[in-house]
Amino acid sequence: MAISMYTASVPPLIRCLNNLSGILEKGAAHVESQGIDPSVLINFRLFPDMFPLSKQVQIASDVARKGVARLAGMDAPPIEDNETSFPELITRSRNTVDYLNTFTPEQVDGSEEKIISLPVRDEVYQFPGLPYLLTFVKPNVYFHVTTAYNILRHSGVELGKLDYLGKPGN
Repeated sequence: MAISMYTASVPPLIRCLNNLSGILEKGAAHVESQGIDPSVLINFRLFPDMFPLSKQVQIASDVARKGVARLAGMDAPPIEDNETSFPELITRSRNTVDYLNTFTPEQVDGSEEKIISLPVRDEVYQFPGLPYLLTFVKPNVYFHVTTAYNILRHSGVELGKLDYLGKPGN
């Protein structure tokens, strides 16, 4: 049996972003319990040429939101990248989940061969839908969520593998 494009995209992205919200909630609790200025973690980078935590969350949100919208033949509504607090980043992640929940299988299924145009700086890349989902959307979302996890873990937030993966059966 083949897996549908909807099943391969929307539920795993929702799960990943819900887990990101939980990771960010633990980050917020950590800075509060330790008396740390939240902006220290919000602006923390693993390496000078990497984006800070806030941008990692914004990119994960953007790629998930725009990725599914493109598969459905739609334009995702724009979101300003202006979050400067844990509550704002959590809200962004939750709002992205709410947006993904508006899609139906009928909107996304059948997009395996649909040509997706992806503007990147001065170029436009084109992918068939399935490679776009499997080689661009999902790896990018996972990369940026993993990096957000690693920033917080490196900063002393008590996180484990199940925070990233989610509990089995959920």
